[in-house]
Amino acid sequence: MAEPRVGPNAILQTMEALTELGGMDLTRRVFSAAGLLPLLEAPPSEMVPEVWASDLHRTITTELPAVEAARVAADGGHRTGFYILENRIPAVARTLLQLLPGSVAGSILLRAIERHAWTFAGSAEVAIEIGTPMYFFIYDNPLAIPGCPWHCAVFETLFRRLVSPHTRVAHTCCCANGADACVFEIDIRRGA
Repeated sequence: MAEPRVGPNAILQTMEALTELGGMDLTRRVFSAAGLLPLLEAPPSEMVPEVWASDLHRTITTELPAVEAARVAADGGHRTGFYILENRIPAVARTLLQLLPGSVAGSILLRAIERHAWTFAGSAEVAIEIGTPMYFFIYDNPLAIPGCPWHCAVFETLFRRLVSPHTRVAHTCCCANGADACVFEIDIRRGA
């Protein structure tokens, strides 16, 4: 069986966020503690083993104070969201989503995220629930850290840019705290 893999942005954008917060010294310290120091010299350009991203995200929570760890994870998530917007979603699709009613655009985007969840959920199972609000579930989330600020920021960035600038993403259950699934509640509140 092939080793589960995730997209390199779970590492690359987090690396940028760490460097922004504390420079290369902090980035080297965290990557060294995660056993990923070689990635600073040769950053990945293709899918990476899920365990690399998991180790990095967890190491951030042990190497940094809780507030800084959450800030780095959220910044990495926002950067990942912007990368996806600029490089993975065609311009015509971005424009179309922005023109559609929020409930329609939101359900289309949520289904697209579900179809491509392997890029950030690796071996995890995912499910969605369309409604008001919408829900995204990641069972046995390999990148779970308390509150999952990286995931929340990715979802919030995509939904705020493509569906409604008033979108709120709440993380209501977390695998890092013993839950079976990380549950993300997505409330688009268009026009709020």
